[in-house]
Amino acid sequence: QVQLVESGGGLVQPGGSLRLSCAASGFAFYYYAMSWYRQGPGQARELVATISSDGASTKYAVAVKGRFTISRDNAENTVYLEMKSLKTEDTAVYYCKATRAGLYYWGQGTQVTVSA
Repeated sequence: QVQLVESGGGLVQPGGSLRLSCAASGFAFYYYAMSWYRQGPGQARELVATISSDGASTKYAVAVKGRFTISRDNAENTVYLEMKSLKTEDTAVYYCKATRAGLYYWGQGTQVTVSA
């Protein structure tokens, strides 16, 4: 059974940091590109960051570049999103997604709230 389980969300003050994790199981994680998406209140889901299957290539949305870092550990079947200098506009449900050759899987999401 394919599972993507996000964790690490929570409430943080502006300027703070959080580290999200997404643990994968039930599929060949090391073959899949992994991405983080987010969906803020009343907004469409948007791509935040992507990492290639081997971890050699990463891409970021303009809004988070320089503040967020995506990484993966293929031995642990886990992808991470390190978030620093958080802003109120980063408040959203964060989802991880696994993609390969037209196949994709989504996690259930983890809430990140940035508020004073």
